[in-house]
Amino acid sequence: MKIIGIAASLHAGSFITRLLDAAGGELPAGVGFEVWRGLGELPGYRPGPVPAPARELLTLVAGGDAVLLTAPEHSLLPLELTNALDWMSARDGLSGKHVAVMSASARACGAMWAQAELYKRLLEAGAVVMGAELVISPACPHFDENGHLAAPELRAQVRKVIHQLCPAEVMEPALSL
Repeated sequence: MKIIGIAASLHAGSFITRLLDAAGGELPAGVGFEVWRGLGELPGYRPGPVPAPARELLTLVAGGDAVLLTAPEHSLLPLELTNALDWMSARDGLSGKHVAVMSASARACGAMWAQAELYKRLLEAGAVVMGAELVISPACPHFDENGHLAAPELRAQVRKVIHQLCPAEVMEPALSL
């Protein structure tokens, strides 16, 4: 199984980028994780030939089993994320794909707005949107010096979101008789 990660931020050190990277460290054994970092290079959707950054995104998502998105607090989606969703929607890149969303917000309502807008766009694109929501305040220190999630309860919340993307046989070891 392979999960594709996309952070809706252009800043490498942003909270949501760090959250996505840390989430990759919480995956079960045997689950691959690849983060697509080309958001800033992706042009707006237009019919015709597919530019290289869009082709890279489409190929990566097509090769994955699921997508994990992290999004900042916004009532409107960042333009760069909208561009990515437009390219994937136009090429059926999300049709039938399992997608989970995590948001970071100082206020729960800000993350809820971002997630509601994302859910709407993802469902329009044919994605199977996972129901768990994770809202984390970026005001608190959540990462250790190695970039891993520090708090056990936060790790449990992230694992719950990931659990929805992974089939049961990946999450639980097979019983041997």
